[in-house]
Amino acid sequence: MIIEEEFTVEAALGHVWNCIRDAAFVAPCVPGCQDVEDIGDGAYRAAVKVGIGPIKTVFKLDIQVSEEAPPGFARIETRGQEGTNASRLTAKSDLTLSAAGAGATKVHYRSDVQVVGRLAKFGLGIMKKKAKALGAEFAENFRAAAEAGSPAAISGG
Repeated sequence: MIIEEEFTVEAALGHVWNCIRDAAFVAPCVPGCQDVEDIGDGAYRAAVKVGIGPIKTVFKLDIQVSEEAPPGFARIETRGQEGTNASRLTAKSDLTLSAAGAGATKVHYRSDVQVVGRLAKFGLGIMKKKAKALGAEFAENFRAAAEAGSPAAISGG
């Protein structure tokens, strides 16, 4: 399933790049993110709680920045599974940042996400709707934090 969205942050390109490349900054912006660990060389481990329909689960994710061209592009590969291994997820994502006028930055991402296992039974329509909602929540959280200069600006966080 392809998920593609964009949003604008009222902050300079360099600042937005620094924010998005800082796992400790991004983690509180990700809905359901319970933990993130920087293991070096552009690699991270994270635990993200997800609920789809009646299923509530935690995905253990391995995230790798496979390519980057600061301050405008990063390619990220994500692999993970539920603790019970009932569902598995893989994603290849391209993140592009570009100047959007005086002091603003456009953030565009495109992810090719594959989910197999028990969560896949919900079908593409429900999965896309959930992914879009999570993406919108992340965008709002990230925008608020980056514009304020810190993740503490996130409502409720």
